[in-house]
Amino acid sequence: MLKEPKNALTKQYMKLFELEGVTLRFTEGALNEAARKAMSRNSGARGLRSVMETAMLDVMYELPSDEDAVECVINEQVIADGEYPVILYDAEEKKTA
Repeated sequence: MLKEPKNALTKQYMKLFELEGVTLRFTEGALNEAARKAMSRNSGARGLRSVMETAMLDVMYELPSDEDAVECVINEQVIADGEYPVILYDAEEKKTA
């Protein structure tokens, strides 16, 4: 497994989600697809940032209002096809609500 740089883009997004009380997880397929898309644009790190921003924009806007969400999973379909990420909820929170 490769070691991520200290200021890796994925770590930045994870920290933002952590501030909202949500764990953010990227599947290996999502990371591979993001890298593939960025490489096809021939724009280096800027291309990668653009791919990630496009994939994350809606969920970053909507998730803070979803108080029951505990985890957000970014999979390959989110990056490749623009699908909405998988949002996981705390079963205990749902029972008491």
